[in-house]
Amino acid sequence: MEFEDDAYVLSARVHGETGAIVELLTAHHGKWAAHVAGGASRRMKPFLQAGARTIVHYRARVSDQLGSAQLEPVGEGPAALFDDPMALAGLSAAAAVAAAALPEREPHPGAFLAFEALSSALLMPDIWPAVFVRFEAGLLQDLGFGLDLSKCAATGSLDDLVYVSPRTGRAVSRAAGEPYKGRLLALPPFMLSSQGGLSPGDVRAGLDLTAHFLELFVFGPLNRPLPPARVWLVDRLTDAQRL
Repeated sequence: MEFEDDAYVLSARVHGETGAIVELLTAHHGKWAAHVAGGASRRMKPFLQAGARTIVHYRARVSDQLGSAQLEPVGEGPAALFDDPMALAGLSAAAAVAAAALPEREPHPGAFLAFEALSSALLMPDIWPAVFVRFEAGLLQDLGFGLDLSKCAATGSLDDLVYVSPRTGRAVSRAAGEPYKGRLLALPPFMLSSQGGLSPGDVRAGLDLTAHFLELFVFGPLNRPLPPARVWLVDRLTDAQRL
């Protein structure tokens, strides 16, 4: 088996004396693990950081075995964020969420595009936390658990959607949700439209919303918690008063 594809590095760990097992999110083939010869070397390590963009040349003698890969770095990758530790934490958290949530060897082009959009936004400190929320919503969508924010689940209204049902992931209008607002999740305007703008508390509401459905539909059934890198990111954003 052999293919070439665009990819992002999700994780890498040393294997043997000189190699590394690298987990990749590819554009057309989904999440793949591969052995990279020389991956433990000082020369290769910068290219194997979580979030690094590469072109992967993958080869395996049989389809169900761990194959080998050659990686060609594309762009600066995480190096472009070395002066912004918070953005690096966002990139690491996104890689950890994708690595833990996506199944092996199953195409998920939407997840790749969501990761790509977030990677581009990380250079813009005022907006990337909101784009991180959109990344997680896109991941849920690509896994088949997308939120339905098109209209009110109770009335069909398209206006004043401010809540989400924690059970179904469907939007609820202010009027319909008022009697039950203590049991509903807040829906920040930026998740409805890129023109929605950001107010204090919106990113926190978005992170709480995507965390709920990641736990309900993805990590809960696998008996896994949210990745520690994601929890740490929220703590850091909270401490920095970025939410």
